[in-house]
Amino acid sequence: MEKHKYNGKTKEEAINEATIDLQETQENLIIKELEPIKSGLFKSKKIEIEVVEKREVVKYIKEFINKLLKDLGFSAQIEMQMKENVPMYIIYSDNDGLLIGKNGKNLKALYTIVNQHINKELGSNFKFNIDINSYKEKHEKSLEILAKKIAKEVATTKIEAKLDSMNSYERRIIHNTLTNNKKVYTESEGEEPNRYVIIKPKEEIE
Repeated sequence: MEKHKYNGKTKEEAINEATIDLQETQENLIIKELEPIKSGLFKSKKIEIEVVEKREVVKYIKEFINKLLKDLGFSAQIEMQMKENVPMYIIYSDNDGLLIGKNGKNLKALYTIVNQHINKELGSNFKFNIDINSYKEKHEKSLEILAKKIAKEVATTKIEAKLDSMNSYERRIIHNTLTNNKKVYTESEGEEPNRYVIIKPKEEIE
């Protein structure tokens, strides 16, 4: 992942220099402002920036995941897809179950390691996702089905339902699935790591 440095009297001037040199729009660049360059006692300071092309980051993440898995002893193939302008790296390995872990624990740990490394390299956050053999996609769909099923029961019986404890990612899926439901609403209660969602009936307006 190549990092480029540019400078100018202003940040805008340095960015303009970067876009011309790299032939990229500013939206396709990750820009980090560095310490100003001191050019002499009576001369004004110059602004210096470090620039990385987003396409280079996308490529680098795939290479880093590949190396990490290889070092861990996994044989894997990685497919990269863009979903809503966010890169998704789908891993197909010789042991998907072990990589996923119980309730996705190992998958979450893998993402955390990669995310921390990329953030350290860039000095800023870069949004991406990792999945293993579409586990997260299938898990999301199963949670959506569960939410709709229980919401229907709550709407019929008018009795609230407490779901099993879930992590923040899973709770968010439940909340988002039912956010526009006209008959029920959701609330999170409890303390981590045992926080859970309650689906409650809405009061009918006569």
